[in-house]
Amino acid sequence: MCADERVEGMLVTLEGIDGSGKTTVWEALVAEFPDATFTREPTDSRYGDAVYESIADEDADPLAELFLYTADHADHLARVIEPALERGDLVISDRYADSRYAYQGATLEGEIDRPMAYVRGIHAAFTIEPDLTLYFDLDPETAAARAGSTNKFERADYLARVRENYEHLLEHDPHRFVRIDATQPPEDVIEGAIRVVEDAVKAEGT
Repeated sequence: MCADERVEGMLVTLEGIDGSGKTTVWEALVAEFPDATFTREPTDSRYGDAVYESIADEDADPLAELFLYTADHADHLARVIEPALERGDLVISDRYADSRYAYQGATLEGEIDRPMAYVRGIHAAFTIEPDLTLYFDLDPETAAARAGSTNKFERADYLARVRENYEHLLEHDPHRFVRIDATQPPEDVIEGAIRVVEDAVKAEGT
């Protein structure tokens, strides 16, 4: 499918730095939208397994790692996202291409020029733009503490660079993103996210 080809369903993605609570929200949305297709990246495919192996490798080459993520994304589109959208489904994904732009953009700093633009350029020819992205905003210190700093992507200094990249994405596409304050109590974050998705679904149906 070409990047600019439109499909019938609706694609909602959840984004934010590690520890922002988006996965908890994703799980809550399952109960609220039982007929939706729920998915996530990295996936549970062999491509996703390769991504998880790379995450655990402190010495993984950042450019090679980017292409592992990109392969997983391409397979995810072909195997899950495109068929669901063609059926007219509401699709809700815990992480999507914006995670690549923000995270691998930060990882590649110092390796190549304008890394986030480079990563976006790789995806431009084949990815599908989400209809709505919920961005769970949290400071990197709190995020790292919540996440436990168990891998190279969960450290506060790195998450600070990732958060800056997310801010650039929001500036570039303010109509697609809805910022949600992830410092709120979890029940308030969940309630706000459900309300945003409900409003978007209703608007799409009018």
